[in-house]
Amino acid sequence: MDWDWSLAFEILPQLLEGVEITVLASLIGSALAMMFGLAIAIGRRSSSRLLRALLHSYVEFVRGTPLLVQLYFVFYVLPDIGILLSPLSAGVATLGIHYATYTSEVYRAGIDNVDRGFWEAAKALNLTRLQTWRYVIIPLAVPPMLPALGNYVVSMFKETPLLSTITVIELMAQARIIANVNYRYVEPMTMVGIFFLAVSIPSVIGLHYLERHYGTGRERHRNMSIF
Repeated sequence: MDWDWSLAFEILPQLLEGVEITVLASLIGSALAMMFGLAIAIGRRSSSRLLRALLHSYVEFVRGTPLLVQLYFVFYVLPDIGILLSPLSAGVATLGIHYATYTSEVYRAGIDNVDRGFWEAAKALNLTRLQTWRYVIIPLAVPPMLPALGNYVVSMFKETPLLSTITVIELMAQARIIANVNYRYVEPMTMVGIFFLAVSIPSVIGLHYLERHYGTGRERHRNMSIF
């Protein structure tokens, strides 16, 4: 159980390669989740009852199945029907799709909190539906939801070790390889924990800042008065 500093410094470059993959997967997956989630939230306010029903069923289905099962399906099952993705692409796409269903609920709550008067004002100004969403509703709905959206980004970051199940060599997978080669687990696993904390703690501090800045609704009220 003695700590071996020479081994720790020796494996550091390999673990940093894993950190790069972990951060990259988290960032791209988060971007997909934010964009796709917003599209789902807007689609669920469509005048089409069929579209609303389909999106509702889709959200409930994805949220009701484990992320690990979805990763296996995308990487191992889709190739049977001709859809072949690289391990990282499959992992990132699955993370984005999975968390989009959660961010869509956050967006939906923000949109529902926008006062009805803004919809009516946009209509009175003869704005198109696209202009109403782009210039009125989204700028009002999204800022108060930033802390909640940020929580899902942090959660996604902590879920990235699951990508090793589809052969993505991210941080945890790299640590397991090192541990199996050197027959030592203390150094690589401890360093994995330190790397995750090094990213998670600043993220949590940033979330607290967003919560203080937007959580009280001051920004939303300021925008309302300007409008």
